[in-house]
Amino acid sequence: MCYTVLVSTAYKHKNTSVSLLRYHFVFVPKRRRKILVGPLAERLEVLLRAKAAELGWEIIALEIMPDHVHLFISVDPNVAPNQIAHRLKGYTSHVLRREFPHLIRLPALWTRSYFVSTARMVSSKTIEQYIAAQKTRD
Repeated sequence: MCYTVLVSTAYKHKNTSVSLLRYHFVFVPKRRRKILVGPLAERLEVLLRAKAAELGWEIIALEIMPDHVHLFISVDPNVAPNQIAHRLKGYTSHVLRREFPHLIRLPALWTRSYFVSTARMVSSKTIEQYIAAQKTRD
């Protein structure tokens, strides 16, 4: 049996544990509308980075497409993936809908659903490259 070991200096050290948890999230605006462009996309990136830093999480890669967001994030082991999605989507929705009045007409900014995956069978570098390549895809 062959195992691939991720070598990283980004291990998170707590009192009694050492961890390396990285999640790849994809989430979309309600009805997959292509609204994440221009100043809205720029502000969303600032908000996501600020909230992640506030919570002690590290954004490894982030790509905002017109109709979805790719986020590769490193978190503590005491945070479940559903909490990550809830905290980031809830916060950004609240702030963006207040700052961009045209978003008020949407029933919600984000759908309740999301995709999440760990860096299981592929390396973290592969996920980072995949996210970086999103802007160049058709």
